[in-house]
Amino acid sequence: MDFEYIERLLERYWQCDTSLEEEAQLRSFFSRSDVPAHLLRYKDLFVYQQLQQDAGLGEDFDARVLAEVEPPVVKAKRLTLTTRLVPMFKAAAAVALVLSLVNVMQHSFYSKVKEVAVADTIGKQITAPSVALSSDMAVTHEQQVLADSLSRMDKKGELEQ
Repeated sequence: MDFEYIERLLERYWQCDTSLEEEAQLRSFFSRSDVPAHLLRYKDLFVYQQLQQDAGLGEDFDARVLAEVEPPVVKAKRLTLTTRLVPMFKAAAAVALVLSLVNVMQHSFYSKVKEVAVADTIGKQITAPSVALSSDMAVTHEQQVLADSLSRMDKKGELEQ
């Protein structure tokens, strides 16, 4: 066989321009024992392809692959009602904290104001009179106490006589 023809086939092989028949010619050429020295470096490639085509997978291929593959480990976590509600507990705690801080801040802002706010009257005793007096009948508390004590003394004096 002409070595120049093989070299041209090798050039076309590396450029991916060969047909299947030409590749078979290269395989048959390199499977011989009398390959020239300058082409020996390509022999292993073509011989290897031929050996691998003949090898096949074998009968125990499936068993070997399955032995190499680890079974998947399922790490299931058991969820209880408490663990499912933990995010809602955290949210409720955050809302309670924010509302408490707002309430404290509101009281600290209004602590200097002497007037009693409507919201602050719950649970506190109001000392204002329940009925307002008109301006022409305005009697102070001291005058009312004095008048009551005088009337009691008059009643005692009438009883003694």
